[in-house]
Amino acid sequence: MPFILASGVVGIALIYAFINGFHDGGNVLATMISSRALSPRYAFIIGAISEFIGAFFFGGAIAKTISIGIVDPYLISIWAIFTGLAGAIIWNLLTWWWGFPSSSSHALIGGLVGAAIIDSFLLKGQIWQVIHWYNLSWILAVLFTSPLIGLSLGFIFTKLMFFIGRGFSPKVNETFKSLQILSSIFIGISHGSNDAPKAMGVIIMCLILLRIYHPQEGFILPLWIVLICAISFSLGVFKASRRLIRTLGIELYKVKPVHGFISQTTSAFIVGLSSLTGFPVSTTQIVNSSVMGAGAGHRAKAVRWGMVRDIFLTWLITIPGAGVIAVLFYLLIYWLI
Repeated sequence: MPFILASGVVGIALIYAFINGFHDGGNVLATMISSRALSPRYAFIIGAISEFIGAFFFGGAIAKTISIGIVDPYLISIWAIFTGLAGAIIWNLLTWWWGFPSSSSHALIGGLVGAAIIDSFLLKGQIWQVIHWYNLSWILAVLFTSPLIGLSLGFIFTKLMFFIGRGFSPKVNETFKSLQILSSIFIGISHGSNDAPKAMGVIIMCLILLRIYHPQEGFILPLWIVLICAISFSLGVFKASRRLIRTLGIELYKVKPVHGFISQTTSAFIVGLSSLTGFPVSTTQIVNSSVMGAGAGHRAKAVRWGMVRDIFLTWLITIPGAGVIAVLFYLLIYWLI
């Protein structure tokens, strides 16, 4: 029975990893495609390869945070993990359908926290003990401040770049196209190192709950978990949503090579640093805010601020929205079983 349950969680976690890559990959690829630095075909290939590298080699700290740093896996049932993943997956699909680049990180955290709280309350009459509230508060603080940092750095670097290059000829755009290919590789690696390990962390959480994996003996990610999650995530990136690419690269701001290079470099720095320190951030938010900052630094009136407002509202409701969906799914299973 434990093997069957673990297999079910692994399957759903891989679905989440694929949808995460499909959903968020559009944000990573949008600027290089919209600025015409790369054709869509080569952009998707480069994106998928760089995302795999990041997921396979640099995801240990994030996987540890998700598996034992937010929810106590010893105080929940297997159904909390199932329904938490379901809440995140459904929220991602809904926002993809609407064309809004919401955060898969927010969705997963909201789903897991909501499901864990209702599970602990119904089965043990507890609420507070199941969540590591101190860790969660720090994670939320980083989640909500990192986009502001991306916005500020995008704005500052764009102002600086246009000041330095005010005497350059239009041919400098070709240089930025080449630089943008390099920056797209770095943002792909940093994105893969932060997002794909979230699925790894959920699988580890399940194995801890079923007493198959023991983190007290040293937190080491099994190779098979890293490999299947990295492959599933990078395949999702390869099939990334064209709807979200249009939202970010055209409807939010008409991205040019200089904006793409600045926003990608800024995003890669913030996300990569977060991955190394174990903080699961939203690459979607950071990329979006960096594009806004780069656009505002060039010409604030050209940014479609109505679209910015809609994206911001989506960010605000993602954690509670995914949490509510997870709770509803849990109550349905509780009623049936």
